Amino acid sequence: MLKIGITGGIGSGKTTVCKVFGSLGIPVFYADAVAKQIMVSDPILVAGVKAAFGAESYAADGSLNNKHIAGIVFNQAEELAKLNALVHPAVFRAFEHWVKDIPATVPYVLKEAALLFESGSYQMCDRNVLVVAPLALKLQRVMQRDGVTAEQVQARMDKQLSDEEKAKMADMLIRNNETDSLIIQVMELHHQFLNILP
Repeated sequence: MLKIGITGGIGSGKTTVCKVFGSLGIPVFYADAVAKQIMVSDPILVAGVKAAFGAESYAADGSLNNKHIAGIVFNQAEELAKLNALVHPAVFRAFEHWVKDIPATVPYVLKEAALLFESGSYQMCDRNVLVVAPLALKLQRVMQRDGVTAEQVQARMDKQLSDEEKAKMADMLIRNNETDSLIIQVMELHHQFLNILP
């Protein structure tokens, strides 16, 4: 079964693109949502987080103490790298387990991840798609969605690789610019993927 990685910077609309693929019957693994789940359900990851950041990383009911973790990793690159080094391998494991449960009749699956290239997980995929959008449009989308300022969005964007850097590692691009048809672009890629043997 073919594994397709899909990513895009904040506000690029990669989730919208994934929903179009989903409407075609293609299963989508949402890495960021899974990461939140396994932070409290994967015993190896939980033990690693407690060892690295203290037992107070979790509340008595087993939920993640986000405030504690954020206080440590926010604006501290080394601590954030330490957290990512624990979380990314756990997400890789979850993806491999997830793929095993997909019926063999499914031609390909999508792995949607904000940090597809940064985490190195693009190397686990047969092809990688980058969703791009103009900066002004990305800013507008995130400001409306999250109720934040342009400066706050830009600060989040600055922590991710640029589209130019990601494009060097991507095999295909989808332009989500409200001019080029998203449906047509997805259908073209869908047909390409159906014709690639894993």
